[in-house]
Amino acid sequence: MPVNNSTVSPEKLVAFVEKAFEYTHVHGRETALQEFNNQTGQFVDGELYIFAHDMNGTTLALPFQPELLGTSRWNATDANGTAYIQNLIATAKSGGGFVRYLYADPANNFTVKQKLSYVMMVDQDWIIGSGTYT
Repeated sequence: MPVNNSTVSPEKLVAFVEKAFEYTHVHGRETALQEFNNQTGQFVDGELYIFAHDMNGTTLALPFQPELLGTSRWNATDANGTAYIQNLIATAKSGGGFVRYLYADPANNFTVKQKLSYVMMVDQDWIIGSGTYT
């Protein structure tokens, strides 16, 4: 499980996602997704981990909830009724940026907490992101 130490700055969050973006362009989609889904891989760093979705909301990477891989979460909503997957995809499509929503923290027995994520497009087919719990 990732360590929960919510001291991650927005700059570190952006840098982490950009590192994953660069990795995908060097190693290709399949290798990148394998690495993103590896709980002990280089894209799990403290509380940070990379998640990925295609444009239909299908989960491509989510290392601490592998049971959701391959499932469409397009209509998933948080406790406030926010369609956060749709928001993540829309934000990535509009040039990337930050999105706030409620999500279960895997480092704290999946307790629902406020999450700030940064997302970006990898190419026209999928997005990647990471977040910190606040």
